[in-house]
Amino acid sequence: MSERSPAPGGLALVESLVNTLDIESGADSLDSADGRARLGLTEEEVPHARTLRESLRAALLAHAGHPPHSEVTPLGELLAHAPLYVAVDDRDGSAALAPADTGPLLSRIAAAVAEALVAGTWTRLKACAAETCHWAYYDRSPAGRSRWCSMQVCGARAKMRRYRAKEP
Repeated sequence: MSERSPAPGGLALVESLVNTLDIESGADSLDSADGRARLGLTEEEVPHARTLRESLRAALLAHAGHPPHSEVTPLGELLAHAPLYVAVDDRDGSAALAPADTGPLLSRIAAAVAEALVAGTWTRLKACAAETCHWAYYDRSPAGRSRWCSMQVCGARAKMRRYRAKEP
């Protein structure tokens, strides 16, 4: 659970979805009406949202150089079903990929990933290295090598375990 500020742009949606599950406690905000409402989901959409969430988590773990946490549907396979189109602004001619239908979470996530790819920020969204956490966070470090969502919690625990392992 991070004290970091939210990811920029559309990545905030990706981060928000991934962080609906607290792995350590097992609490899943998609189980509540309020949690679903924050993402614009109906109860019927929750199973697909969970599949998408875990595929995103696996990609974010890969961004941090870690193997997938479990067997998941490859993110590319899921995003291939999201209809996007090129939206062109009439005023300035700028273009961006946008969801063809703004309702489905999959389309909104696909548009957010495409936006982040163009901005060069996609690989900065990572999942915490701690196995009991895997919380999504945006890596703002200059070198882009942070490993934990929180140095005060996950980082401190990892360093303490490493230190204790060295004791005779």
